[in-house]
Amino acid sequence: MSESTKSQAPARRAAGLSVFTMTMLTVAAVLSLRNLPSQAEYGYSIIFYITAAAICFFVPSALVSAELASAYPEDGGVYLWVKQAFGPRWGFVAIFMQWVENLPWFPAVLTFVASSIAYVFNPALATNRWFVFGTIIVTLWFATWINFKGMKLSSFLSSSGALLGTVIPGILIILMVVGYLVAGKPAQISFSWGSLVPDLGNLNQLMLLSGMMVALSGMEMSAVHVTEMANPGRQFPKAIFSACFLVILLSVFGALAIALVIPSNDISLAAGADQAFAKIFEIFHISWMTPIMCFLLAYGALTMVITWVLGPSKGVLEVAKEGYLPQYWQKRNAQGMPTRILILQASLSSVLATTVLFMPTISGAFWVMSALTAQLYMVMYLLMFAAAIRLRYTQPDKVRPYRIPGGKPGIWIVSGIAFLTALLAIVVGFIPTGGVRSDGDLADVGYVLFLFFGMVVFVGMPLVFYHIYEQKKKKMETAAK
Repeated sequence: MSESTKSQAPARRAAGLSVFTMTMLTVAAVLSLRNLPSQAEYGYSIIFYITAAAICFFVPSALVSAELASAYPEDGGVYLWVKQAFGPRWGFVAIFMQWVENLPWFPAVLTFVASSIAYVFNPALATNRWFVFGTIIVTLWFATWINFKGMKLSSFLSSSGALLGTVIPGILIILMVVGYLVAGKPAQISFSWGSLVPDLGNLNQLMLLSGMMVALSGMEMSAVHVTEMANPGRQFPKAIFSACFLVILLSVFGALAIALVIPSNDISLAAGADQAFAKIFEIFHISWMTPIMCFLLAYGALTMVITWVLGPSKGVLEVAKEGYLPQYWQKRNAQGMPTRILILQASLSSVLATTVLFMPTISGAFWVMSALTAQLYMVMYLLMFAAAIRLRYTQPDKVRPYRIPGGKPGIWIVSGIAFLTALLAIVVGFIPTGGVRSDGDLADVGYVLFLFFGMVVFVGMPLVFYHIYEQKKKKMETAAK
């Protein structure tokens, strides 16, 4: 089978992906109620942060992803886009960043899964390091195994998880907090116009931006499935913008709901959503609902991981197929899944999950893994936004079923603002959060060193791999002469 035939095959196999399914896949990839506790700590100013992040990053990333995915619907996603703009070296760096940021991100999300499972049986287990670590390992390898079975099963789980474990609980917690306030219960934050806008001259406030970027990132991930839609040029943008609306709505009101019920000093970064449901259900004398809801929260977060286990790995597979990685990594099973890449991914994430055992607190481990995720992910976004601008100049005649309006000024404004926002997120991401600083000076220094060396190692790896490939290629060309 020729390479061109291979690239067309997925479109025929999975033409059944509808706008609704793609919307739910995207929501599953982007929105997680696990982010709400860290956002809730900032009270009413979270409205400002999410609105600013949406305008400066989230919506621009959706627009850029929609344009690039509709113009380049072939397999490869961000690797293909950046490769078209800057060549294979930087395309390799981009997809490697999208893949490698998952390694610390999986343990962070699965920490939330562990906390939710704990609330199903015994809330005290949420602070038990060994329970949390064991749950991370089991669920991580389960998510990996599920993806061995092919896209059909993982797509169903992702869609159902987004609906049952994210959208419905998100709407429910908002409605119940409204009932909480109507019943005359005390709000844990008091409204004032001054509280809406934070002190932007304070670096401690700006550091939230880094975490906010991760909370509102991932729109481009669903682009790797664009060939599985019947009419991607028309359907994919609809799915992207529908997902945008849901994510922003539930993020703002969900975070406020937790802030209104749980005092900011008592919010657990790993279990804050579970805490909020438990307290509200107790107030309304329906505590029997707590384990049910926490099970749904765990299911939603787990299916989010299932979505992300495969997405970037498919992009890495395209890199391997072009020879930039050893042939060993090109191995696929009967369902076409890159099994060896998936196994390597799960193995490295398992190692990073040991952070839970060594950090002073589980919340601290949760945050440091999330912070490294943000730093690595923003590097990929810098390349993606720059590629969108360059391709308007180098390939102006390329058919773009969806095109960011405004011509070249439009693409400069949208991509330029998002590029600068991602760059700022990288800079402020090195500032330790209050939770990490409260663990002591040693945790403070360890936080910065962990991020610094993590950035150096993971950004350097694809450049080293590419250099080795180029040297090998030159030797082969010399030998052929």
